[in-house]
Amino acid sequence: MSGQTLHFVAPQDFHQRAKTALGDPKLRASFRGAMDFLQTKRSTQFPDADELEQLRDLGEAIRQHALANLPQLLVQLEERLTAAGVHVHWAETGEEANEIIARIAQQNGARKIIKGKSMASEEIELNHYLGERGIECIESDMGEYIVQMAGEKPSHIVMPAIHKTREDIGTLFEQHIPGTAYSDDVDTLIQTGRRALRTAFAEADIGLSGVNFAAADTGTIWLVENEGNGRLSTTVPDVHIAVMGMEKVVAKLEHIVPLASLLTRSATGQPITTYFNLISGPRRDGELDGPREMHLVLLDNGRTQAYADEQLRSTLQCIRCGACMNHCPVYGRIGGHAYGTTYPGPIGKIISPHLLGLEATADLATASSLCGACGEVCPVRIPIPALLVRLRTEANRNPQEQVAHPLKGQGAKFSRGDRLVWRFWSGAFSHPSVYKLFRWAATRFRVLTPSEQLGWTQHRAPLKPAPRSLADLMREKGQPE
Repeated sequence: MSGQTLHFVAPQDFHQRAKTALGDPKLRASFRGAMDFLQTKRSTQFPDADELEQLRDLGEAIRQHALANLPQLLVQLEERLTAAGVHVHWAETGEEANEIIARIAQQNGARKIIKGKSMASEEIELNHYLGERGIECIESDMGEYIVQMAGEKPSHIVMPAIHKTREDIGTLFEQHIPGTAYSDDVDTLIQTGRRALRTAFAEADIGLSGVNFAAADTGTIWLVENEGNGRLSTTVPDVHIAVMGMEKVVAKLEHIVPLASLLTRSATGQPITTYFNLISGPRRDGELDGPREMHLVLLDNGRTQAYADEQLRSTLQCIRCGACMNHCPVYGRIGGHAYGTTYPGPIGKIISPHLLGLEATADLATASSLCGACGEVCPVRIPIPALLVRLRTEANRNPQEQVAHPLKGQGAKFSRGDRLVWRFWSGAFSHPSVYKLFRWAATRFRVLTPSEQLGWTQHRAPLKPAPRSLADLMREKGQPE
């Protein structure tokens, strides 16, 4: 393994990193191919448009119902889990969550933690925090394992190593796994990684996981995965710690089923993932496997800021499928690392301001053409374009202005000059005589405008030609239709 995983770079440097990514033809080709593949996979899983829209309606209703009753559902979940022998911890900040997990590790004399996939733990930079305290965290998800070995952060919330080629991975394994010869054969690489991780499961003192969904009525934690690492991480070590964003709770176990169907088909184009893990507590008397001690850390870390605002609350509907990223023309050209945040792409643009504040993330909301593709494919109908416009408004709002629910960093991009320009623009379009004068001046001074539009015209992908019809092909061959 490499040294400790690096901290995230500052989101404030987004423009420079995006420029660097656009200048990397290998990265752009890799992401273009990956995004095209994932878009096609998703479309094949939803051949019936009516069924898709009905399922999206159901998913949206389930998530909105859960958010409308969030405080009560969280209390109910705690009661059910506590009755089953689970220790429930509430963490207001990422730092507090890290302290709770470190304390559990110290109480158990732990020196090694094996982790299933958990974006919440990435969000709080748990690996780095524990590493500084002499506790090693090993990622068991293959994609996470690869980027940890490279000393990088995930570039996609579902496929962390999507930016890596098989040649890149072969080189990493040769350098960091003793006795491993270079290979770029995918099956060989997968088997090499699995062999290296098998020992880690047995040696770990604690297993840590994320949470896809939690049912308040039964006190059940639901994990979705394809590799079996989540099941091993939560059953082999004597202690299991689950880290969950507080918005992941739903009212009933049956509500998770349609969400799981939307998640797997939207994320990777699979009708179902290989493993669905339902966890309802530690090992009971007479059971032969499972952890002897279990903890759940409920993480806020800025989520209550989004929850307090009726419009921004819909941000918390997200089920972390990544479909918005896979269809975003910006993410597809610059990749995830350019954003400098745990959650890149469209979902990252709307959730990161609540986690990190608008001072650090104001530029992210402007990295969008507002084409609407993210909103069209969101399985739970999060109105992402509208939320991006709202966040742009908040970033440019006068910081002294009183609002019902101020965002952290409100007014980070406020400019009196910009305010005057927009006031002029509004006035010009509100009065016919002023508008006519503006139009007359604009047509005569057009020579002062740039000769080309930067950004979009320079870096957009060319449109794919429309497929020719059968009738066109037959006419070309001189055959009757």
